[in-house]
Amino acid sequence: QVQLVESGGGLVQAGGSLRLSCAASGRTVATYAMGWFRQAPGKGREFVAAISWSGGNTQYADSVKGRFTISRGNAKNTVYLQMNSLKPEDTAAYYCAADRYYSGTDYHRYDYWGQGTQVTVSS
Repeated sequence: QVQLVESGGGLVQAGGSLRLSCAASGRTVATYAMGWFRQAPGKGREFVAAISWSGGNTQYADSVKGRFTISRGNAKNTVYLQMNSLKPEDTAAYYCAADRYYSGTDYHRYDYWGQGTQVTVSS
């Protein structure tokens, strides 16, 4: 079993930065691919970024390319999402996800999810 706990959300002005963290626990979690998704009120869950278990491969939604960076800690059981140049449209609950084999954009294919952390960007 894999457990994921997100942190780092908050309220920030447009143009500001936040760094989200996802702490993963579980026997082999260091070998799992991980991703970040977000969901705004009244909208569906949206892919943000994903990273392979090794950290060597990353993928981003077009809406965040050049502004967000996903990375893994040295022990591979923590994933970060550095968010710069935040915009009001980035406001959402952000969720961390993990899967043993999949590191793509389809949220249906991730097996494990955190409880989410709220990011609010004011204009």
